[in-house]
Amino acid sequence: MLSVISYPPIPIWDIGPFQFSLHGLFAALGFVAGAWLANREMGKRGFDTAKYQSVLTWGLIGSLIGARYLTTPAQLMAGVPLVEALNPISGNFSIMGGFAGGIIAGWIRMRQVGLPVLPTLDMSSFGLALGTVVGRIGDLAIVEHLGKSTTAWWGYGIRPGYDVAPQHDGLECAAADVGEVFCGVYHHVAFYDMIGAAVLLGLLYLLYDRIELRYGQLFFAWVTWYGFQRFLLDSLRFGSGDAEIGALTWNQLSGLLAGIAGLIALWWLGKNQRIVSEEADRALINA
Repeated sequence: MLSVISYPPIPIWDIGPFQFSLHGLFAALGFVAGAWLANREMGKRGFDTAKYQSVLTWGLIGSLIGARYLTTPAQLMAGVPLVEALNPISGNFSIMGGFAGGIIAGWIRMRQVGLPVLPTLDMSSFGLALGTVVGRIGDLAIVEHLGKSTTAWWGYGIRPGYDVAPQHDGLECAAADVGEVFCGVYHHVAFYDMIGAAVLLGLLYLLYDRIELRYGQLFFAWVTWYGFQRFLLDSLRFGSGDAEIGALTWNQLSGLLAGIAGLIALWWLGKNQRIVSEEADRALINA
């Protein structure tokens, strides 16, 4: 099999007692890019960007906490000792938990500084989508979040000697079997997620420009799409080391619940919220 995606991973570097990974670097760059875009959209609508930057700071702290601890219940159910499950720097981390923690912390800060919650969440949806696209570049660089084996041409082929992300050490090999070029070919789930998030970003702008929306619907369109996207994509990763609960990974379960909640919220907002308009924005700003 020759017609698959394959490129040398960029390994994690040891710098003294620390490790440097493009995964962490692009996660940070993703947050910065998303914050910049959302802040720009807030300013274009006339909302207070100084207050919003305070919201972003809270969101960053909340995302770090949420990313670590969303998987804690699954770890406890799997028999992991409580102290180990609560260790802040080891164990599983979840992008869904990062989103949940950041949104909750941001919502608290919005209420404190007096920013209207629903339009702020709407503008934040652009940043959440862009941040995912940028953040996934780091996963592609170190080759993380591979899924099940595949024969599809868009799978990622691990060549002998490739040093992929530590979670996939078991997939590496020093030499391929006779007649084979690759150690194995696997679904590149991080790549799929990046493409889906890029499509979602375009869809959000299409809805924003072309559709008569009500406050909150843009944000919950993001919640619905990305929730179901993660539910589907993480089915390719079951059994790959992610925290599991029954027949689902923890990210699958959280994605499914988010998608369903998003659909319900879209329906409810359509019945109960005002249509987005410059006049309505001014009323919220001056309230």
